[in-house]
Amino acid sequence: MVALQCVALSTVLFSGAAQAATEAKPEAKDLVLKGDAKCTACHDEADAPELLAIGKTRHGMTGDSRTPTCTKCHGESAAHTDYKGKDKPPSTDINFGKKTKVSAQARSESCLTCHKGGKNMHWDGGSHASNDVTCASCHTVHKQKDKVRDKAQQAEVCYACHKQQRADANKLSHHPMNEGKVTCSSCHNPHGSTGPKQLVKNNVNETCYTCHTEKRGPFLWEHPPASDDCIICHTPHGSNQPAMLKARAPFLCASCHQTAGGGHPNTIRSGAGLGITGTTLTPGVNAQAQVAYKACLNCHTQVHGSNHPSGPRFVR
Repeated sequence: MVALQCVALSTVLFSGAAQAATEAKPEAKDLVLKGDAKCTACHDEADAPELLAIGKTRHGMTGDSRTPTCTKCHGESAAHTDYKGKDKPPSTDINFGKKTKVSAQARSESCLTCHKGGKNMHWDGGSHASNDVTCASCHTVHKQKDKVRDKAQQAEVCYACHKQQRADANKLSHHPMNEGKVTCSSCHNPHGSTGPKQLVKNNVNETCYTCHTEKRGPFLWEHPPASDDCIICHTPHGSNQPAMLKARAPFLCASCHQTAGGGHPNTIRSGAGLGITGTTLTPGVNAQAQVAYKACLNCHTQVHGSNHPSGPRFVR
């Protein structure tokens, strides 16, 4: 009798276990992106970095048919998702970490599958791509606020590599990048361009004219260096001279306008009576008139070009 009861009990227990096993396990639901259930089963809001924060970005807009999935950026990553061990699982197929073994080109291609054309059409062959700089080197995809897209913070991202430009931007005369009025992408296209130094236009002058339109002209009398290349006289990121000049007048002007004689004040001649030896002031002697105040600009105010009837003297 006891044996029969044990058999009956074991039958009930077995049938209960079998029924529980046959009951379908609730299917995991997507939390942010389509098909992300197999990822969010492990990656939750406690992750560091906060991977689910992507739901607060443009990449997390579920109503947009262009919104990518986890695997579209990171690859199918079967070895990562199917790992059952207790140690840290292997990396995803496309991994953007600092110690990744995935090539820079492969990491960038993961983004370029969607972000191709437009301002990104010249990425291949550009300075950043040629130096193995990837999209993830500058952009933070999973964070709500991407610093490189913020005018007030973008320069700091660029300065991480461009140290000399950081130093120039902190000189006495500089473009107001640190003040947040302009930023690196105001002049440069970091994704590549047809111009030198990844400029947003085809050359330096066209880029400068996007803001400094009064320097464009046309003028009746054009100052050749001004119409040729702005950086002949100016340093674009900053200088300790006024107006971001490479040198202070009259020395900057004299680098081109040197004459053998004639006594015009633009000639920086040797002689204690003039107070100058070459381009160096003689201590204890009054300076020559053309080195005072704005020097050459005391008379030649329109250095970028002039419409004055007196000819190419660049006066008002």
